[in-house]
Amino acid sequence: MLRVHRADPPARIPRLDCAAMEQRDRLVNLGLFGAAALAWLLVGVVVTTRDPRTDPAAGLTGALLMGLAVGLTCVPLFWLVVFGRHQRIAYRGDWLRAGRRGAWVAVVVTVFVLLRLQGSFSLPIALFVLVMVAVAEVSLSTER
Repeated sequence: MLRVHRADPPARIPRLDCAAMEQRDRLVNLGLFGAAALAWLLVGVVVTTRDPRTDPAAGLTGALLMGLAVGLTCVPLFWLVVFGRHQRIAYRGDWLRAGRRGAWVAVVVTVFVLLRLQGSFSLPIALFVLVMVAVAEVSLSTER
């Protein structure tokens, strides 16, 4: 008689809180890229129509809009990089991390533009800001 050797039954695989990219993720990516395009259009309008030397509010407005535009552009890019690194699986919290990292980029760009407008931008200050943001992001990204 021929005996068929059966492997041990597979252990229960813990259910991961993940799923392949859904329609919602695609729409969020496209929506953020659309918002970024609108923000870049506003940056173009402010930069071409107002002079920060004669209108101090123009410099602040331009810096805020530039930070917003770069941050909105980076959020879907950060999410897509992590999505690709996780072998095309979207995990819970990836959007939150991508949004936080995009916000850090927006803050850094805004600070750099404001420092440049004030004439106080220098390499040591830029490195200090970048290191402080990196330390904050690493401390917030640690697994708990």
